[in-house]
Amino acid sequence: MTRTKYIILLGDGMADVPLPELGGKTPLEYANIPNMDYIAKHGRCGLAKTVPNGMPAGSDIANMSVLGYAPEKYYTGRGPLEAASMGVTLAQGEIAFRCNLITVADGAIADYSAGHITSEEAAELIASIDEVLSSDRVRFHAGISYRHLMVTDGIGASAVCTPPHDVLGEPMETYMPEGEDCEAVSDLIRRSAAVLEGHRVNVERIRAGKNPATHIWLWGQGGAPSFPSFEEMFGITGSMISAVDLLKGLAIYAGMDVIEVPGATGYLDTNYAGKADYAVKALEDHDFVYVHVEAPDEAGHEGDVGAKVQAIEDFDEKVVGRVLDRCSDSVIMVLPDHPTPIPLRTHTADPVPFAIQGHGADSVSQFDERSAAEGSYGLRVGSDLVRMMIEG
Repeated sequence: MTRTKYIILLGDGMADVPLPELGGKTPLEYANIPNMDYIAKHGRCGLAKTVPNGMPAGSDIANMSVLGYAPEKYYTGRGPLEAASMGVTLAQGEIAFRCNLITVADGAIADYSAGHITSEEAAELIASIDEVLSSDRVRFHAGISYRHLMVTDGIGASAVCTPPHDVLGEPMETYMPEGEDCEAVSDLIRRSAAVLEGHRVNVERIRAGKNPATHIWLWGQGGAPSFPSFEEMFGITGSMISAVDLLKGLAIYAGMDVIEVPGATGYLDTNYAGKADYAVKALEDHDFVYVHVEAPDEAGHEGDVGAKVQAIEDFDEKVVGRVLDRCSDSVIMVLPDHPTPIPLRTHTADPVPFAIQGHGADSVSQFDERSAAEGSYGLRVGSDLVRMMIEG
């Protein structure tokens, strides 16, 4: 008897609010998305609350929830999830921070990504940061693009840190880490400016009209979490496809296989079709595959309506469509993890639309926020979604 296959296709940050520039429609309502509409029409829809009350609306918490792990039970921080993906093992008592390369202009946080700096440029900058700022208590590790890691022996564990994409345009000093043990973390941020100023990489970026990396920014810290495996939780084997360390780290802690896709960047130029093709291939020896595409979220953070609509349409055509063509007999769910509204340029905790094909159909005929609210699933808890896919 053939085993059922399960696929989650997640467009990070796709959900939004009605926008005047789109005639009062959300990007999902405005975009040409025949494949997601097909899943909505031939499946069942609803809204999912992926961010528990009182928790921040981060992709870490939201994707953990969609993957079936209740964040209120398992979440310790974003940093340790990214550490796992980067092959950085945290010892007892060690803390991992997300370390962004950012651009500060006239004292304000102007860019959370230093112009989406390349991984090659960033590796050179982080090496310089590590050379100057590391100690027997602090070390730095280069990641992908602007996303890096700082590990401490516990320094900063209790500091209250703000994600840089939440405070774009705001004075840097206003949002420095607060609370217990915050000074050591703030000091590292301030000291990073002297390391990066005049660096060869930044000189060349400025000459090319690109944003330089003027500071590091530290946030999302925590110690190593402990998960039951995905197979123990759900009785099926799982795999993960994503360009970002956060999702790969979630998969590693869940005991899932991480599938690397050439050309997957975590940005608007990612290899959409490659992700779809590798997902189909992964199902040959896995029961479940989770395909994560970061591009719509990045467009939301940039406040770029056109780029967000384009990212959603690319996701629909090159990922959802390619998977649907070859896996139509699988149970397929499509959804965002959280909204990233264009006017706010950051995440919110509002429920997101989802559609599941493979367990009957309801009256919804298109995939968007308002339509899904009328679906037969109603409002569900995000961490229940995988169980719903399996049990129907």
